[in-house]
This record gives sequence, structure tokens and C-alpha cells, in this order.
Amino acid sequence: MARAWHLKSRPQGTPTADNFALEPLDLPRLDDGMVRVANRWLSVDPYMRGRMNDVKSYVPPFAIDAPMEGGAVGEVVESKADGFQPGDWVLHMAGWRDEAVLPAAALNKLPDLGVEPQAFLGNLGLTGGTAYFGLLDAASAKEGDIVFVSAAAGAVGSAVVQIAKAKGMTVIGAARGPEKCDFVCSLGADAAIDYSEGPIVKSLAAAAPDGIDVYFDNVGGDHLDAALALARRDARFALCGMIDSYNSGQPASLRYIMRIIGMRIRLQGFIYTDYVPRLGEFYRDMGGWIAGGQVTARDTVVDGLEAMPEAFLGLFSGANTGKMLVKL
Repeated sequence: MARAWHLKSRPQGTPTADNFALEPLDLPRLDDGMVRVANRWLSVDPYMRGRMNDVKSYVPPFAIDAPMEGGAVGEVVESKADGFQPGDWVLHMAGWRDEAVLPAAALNKLPDLGVEPQAFLGNLGLTGGTAYFGLLDAASAKEGDIVFVSAAAGAVGSAVVQIAKAKGMTVIGAARGPEKCDFVCSLGADAAIDYSEGPIVKSLAAAAPDGIDVYFDNVGGDHLDAALALARRDARFALCGMIDSYNSGQPASLRYIMRIIGMRIRLQGFIYTDYVPRLGEFYRDMGGWIAGGQVTARDTVVDGLEAMPEAFLGLFSGANTGKMLVKL
């Protein structure tokens, strides 16, 4: 029988295993226009923490005692829908479970780009698309810019580093610990800041004595404040996630916020789904960079549906380098 993770209670602060329960899942009948999919790869992403709160946002909150959702890649095992047949690989949002029956409209057949299927949850998926559109559109980054990236060893941040280098930019990435900083440098970053060693603003000032033109924010907090302190005139900030506040729910205190006015800094919030109509452009460019070796991936893989909450909670303790995935 199919199984799915349910949200049993809304977390107060950092989630714990007690907030989740793995339960049997009754699948709907396979009617005309429906497809049954066996999931092979599941994604966990920081934005899911916000959906665990009962607040209005750009996506509805998870319901209590109901299956959770998230990005997944699976294989069609049975189909009553035109255009889908057993053996097809598809991308969809019925994650946190091992099997799903979905209408054909909820599935995207994976294009043949010569990559492993799980890449469509990483550099060719939401994380890579977030990096691509955030850097090049929301932040209007261009050749010659000095770019600062927070959480540069994570899924989105590591993609930002590589896209920026492919576009001829100078890149400074922040990560925790020497191993992750070495990873950031291996991606081509010109410098890596270990934020656990002391105030980020001092480290960033040393790495970027002339300041920064672009900041890609995954963290918020003192990373955002340091970027404000070192921003040059007309700097552009792309804001896609502030994981530093996801569990506390408290906004950061920004000492250098007044520099937004004097330096004419542009702060642009954005969401990946804003750019769905432009995914063809993204697949073209990212597919080319992957094929040419300019963009690579390092995934952190956890095995088994039972380990899904463990993988999710690992996002908040730095357990992942690159994309965190669950393999079924």
C-alpha cells in the first residue's frame, strides 16, 4: 500500500520528528486522464517550513492530518492519459510519498537533456531555476559585477556561484566551516567566507575591499546586514529566502539598513513560479552549462521514505552540501 508523510501538528520554532507521521495512503481510482506514478526521488526545500505555519502566503499551508507535498521525480507505471505511458519519467509536486495518482495536467514529462532524472529537482529544477532567474533577472547581474552569495554551499547558492562565474562575474560565497568553503571555491568562487569564524561584515570587507554590486540572499540576518554594509552605489539584491528567520519567525535587526537610501540599493523579492513561462530559456542555458561542465552538482542523498523528516530537518542544521534529496 502507498504511504505518505502527514503533518500531525504545527511546529513551534524548529520542527521535530513529532510533527510528522508516516501513514497509509489511499490512492484514487485510475480514471481517464489519470496517471499512476512511482516516485524515485523526493526533494526537501527550506520553503516547506513556511507551509507548516497556518498563515497566508504565496502557497497554501499544509493541512493537519493530510499528506504533505513537494517536488518529486517518478516513473509512470500505469496511464489512462494521452501522452504518458509506462516508463516515462515525470516531475510533479506530489512528494513526501512513495506513489501518487495524478491528473495528466499535474505532470511534466522530463525533457531529454542527457542528465540523470534527479537533476530536475536540483540544477534543472526549482533550485537551479531560482538561482538563474534570481541572479540574472531579479538582481540584473551582469559581466564584471562583484557578487556576494549567502549559503553558497547549498542547493541554490552553489548554482548561483557557478552561473555567476559562467557569466564572467567575481563571486564571494559564504558557508559554514572549512570543508564547505573548500567546496564553494571548487565551484569557481573567487573567495569563500567561513561565517562561523567571526562577524561576516569584517570577512566580507576583507574579501571585497571595493564593495559588492550584487547580493543573492538565502539567509537574511547578519548576511543581509553585511551585504548592506558593503553595497556599492546602485547595488541590486535578489531576496529568495531568509532561512535564518524561518523557525524563529522574528525579523533580523539590520544595523546598516539606512544605506539602502544613500547607495540607492534595489531589493527585489521573487519566487521561482514567477518565471514558469520562461522555463524554456532556463533549460536552454542551464542545459548548455551542464553539458559544457560549467555547472556541476553535488547532492546530499538520504535513502528511504522513512528518512524524509530527517532530511528536511537537516536543512536547518547544515547537514547538506548542495541539494538535499531522498532516494526511494
